[in-house]
Amino acid sequence: MSGEATALVRRAHELESTGDLRAAIELLSHANRAARHADLERALVHLRRRGGSAMMLQEPVTRPRITATPADALFEIEPAELTDAALRAGFSQCGCVLVRGLVPPERIALLVDGIDAAMAAFDAATDGASYDPAWFDPGPMPDRVSPGLPASFRRKFLRADGGLWTVDSPRMLFEVFELVDDTGLGALMTEFLGERPLLSAIKGTLRRVPPTEVIGGWHQDGAFLGDHVGSFNFWLALTACGRDAPGLDIVAKRFDRVVPSDPDAQFDWSLSDAGVLAAADGAPIVRPDFAAGDAMLFDHLLLHRTAASTSMTRARHAIESWFFAPSAYPVGQLPILY
Repeated sequence: MSGEATALVRRAHELESTGDLRAAIELLSHANRAARHADLERALVHLRRRGGSAMMLQEPVTRPRITATPADALFEIEPAELTDAALRAGFSQCGCVLVRGLVPPERIALLVDGIDAAMAAFDAATDGASYDPAWFDPGPMPDRVSPGLPASFRRKFLRADGGLWTVDSPRMLFEVFELVDDTGLGALMTEFLGERPLLSAIKGTLRRVPPTEVIGGWHQDGAFLGDHVGSFNFWLALTACGRDAPGLDIVAKRFDRVVPSDPDAQFDWSLSDAGVLAAADGAPIVRPDFAAGDAMLFDHLLLHRTAASTSMTRARHAIESWFFAPSAYPVGQLPILY
């Protein structure tokens, strides 16, 4: 660690010891914006981990219920139109909001390169080769991630499926939080949830999905998170997808509960094609064409699946970031302070 970085980390620890964790995070973040530094980014991960656990003591917040108002298409808007009112309108009509062109091309390129670098660092670590800890620096994870199995097993399973936990890459966690702030999503989801949210370490994922059939199928995340969590998912396409690269299939309908799994489903938290048709009850089932930089915003009740098949020819880069209200945080998820 350089002398300057050492001094900054020491000062951040002093601020944390006085209870001013936000100031400690901003101190290191400000320095890292000026010049990216692995030691600052790793220190930020540790601060955010400790801060996330402390926030779990927050008092419950009452959030207005979203009432379904059926529509015949996805709710699409431009970034300038993204407000709490628009978010609630989209969620009530079709369970989600598609924001076109949220992230500009130069930032997309940085994030794509970052995902590739993080995965390359993971692969090097797995092979016992040298790598830059800015891109991969795994920390402890809850037992619930893989009951009876070490988190390292889950990491390898996730990597084989084209994913990597964002929290395991200090550089990319920093970039994701910078993106959330710069796009205004941080303020938006705080207004929507009624409290500043926490990122889930387990459901914050960097993705490079290959063009093959994937395991999982149709699901609502509430099936394994619970009906009553306060959730906000930021799904960002970093490559054009939906035709020749894996995208998303979506039931454009607002559900007010988790739909029970049907007998033909592959898992007890998923639905079969027949089960989805029954649940949709005439609502459109769509596969959007995403451009790089488009974002899909939704909560734990959206019925969806990864849209991938052997007829596709390109991989898809994306970032998925699930945030939850501290007062209604799902059991077993590792909270990361935003």
